Amino acid sequence: VQLQASGGGSVQAGGSLTLECTTSRNIFSIAIMGWYRQVPGAQRELVASYSRRGATTYADSVKGRFFISRDKTTGWLSLQMTDLRPEDTAVYYCNADLRRHGGSNLWGQGTQVTVSS
Repeated sequence: VQLQASGGGSVQAGGSLTLECTTSRNIFSIAIMGWYRQVPGAQRELVASYSRRGATTYADSVKGRFFISRDKTTGWLSLQMTDLRPEDTAVYYCNADLRRHGGSNLWGQGTQVTVSS
């Protein structure tokens, strides 16, 4: 397993959850790392990501509520989710995009996040 994700669960609106993902340092050092989410019947969408140089990108819907962080030395990526809303309910996926280096677009196993109102 090249990407191992953990975290997720069920919370009430306004609550917080943290997702974590680990991978090898080799992958982490060259990949664009990020978190995506998907609801049934919809396309997978970007939630937050790091460029190789450390620039972060967030979906407009999560700005100011979700925070991505990483430790390149250990290959650890996390997504802290605060002030969760029912519309954040989805399956969340860790992603390592290696296509710029001739590699694959890697996905971790999805983890369910459910926010009740």
